[in-house]
Amino acid sequence: MYYNVGVVNLDKYRIAVADKGFAVVDDIFSAGEIKQMLEMVNKVNSTSHNFRKSNDLFAIRQFLKEVPVILPLIFNDKFRQVIRDVFGDDYFIVKSIYFDKPDTSNWYVAWHQDLTISVDQKLSLEGFGPWTIKQNQFAVQPPLHILQNNFTVRIHLDDTDENNGALKAIEQSHLRGIYRPENVEAQAPITVCNVPEGGIMIMKPLLMHSSGRTINHQKRRVIHIEFSNTELPPPLRWSERFMYR
Repeated sequence: MYYNVGVVNLDKYRIAVADKGFAVVDDIFSAGEIKQMLEMVNKVNSTSHNFRKSNDLFAIRQFLKEVPVILPLIFNDKFRQVIRDVFGDDYFIVKSIYFDKPDTSNWYVAWHQDLTISVDQKLSLEGFGPWTIKQNQFAVQPPLHILQNNFTVRIHLDDTDENNGALKAIEQSHLRGIYRPENVEAQAPITVCNVPEGGIMIMKPLLMHSSGRTINHQKRRVIHIEFSNTELPPPLRWSERFMYR
């Protein structure tokens, strides 16, 4: 479901995310703000282990830690309004990634749910598991209620549609709990989540989603930020927990 901030009551936006599992809001960031964000990314030192470079992908894990100067630009008045009015004031950042899918990229992402969170260590805790580690980052599948409370915001730095890897989503799939993606394309309705430059997509982690190959030679650059309002059982901690206010 699509809205324009300032035109529609954001209560409807909150209802859409709860019901369908996602929504797209355009005009959150101006062309000038997008340009500044990209300039900041291009200036950052890319020697850290949080950077991944290949012909098909450029990614920065723990993005907001690696590029902290970008925080005031991302959390402008419109972006804060969406988070506050749709989710409330008790959420904090728990993960951030920058993706650059180049114009020559020909890979796709199969149907899946986002079932893991990023944490600071591996522990034996009831309800947490299985565990993985990627680029020195621990990840674990947490208890279901944590995934149900969390949400993700994808900030689009380019126009994105079905021709350059826009997400496809199964509406209301986030309400089914955790399930395997076999024969998922037989489940209707499927929505292609086109997002214009400067717009955002908000989604629930349990939303079943995928993305296709780039076929129009257009880049798809996205800042992916995950939020939670749930503290983890000590001594386990979120790897990137910090407040944005």
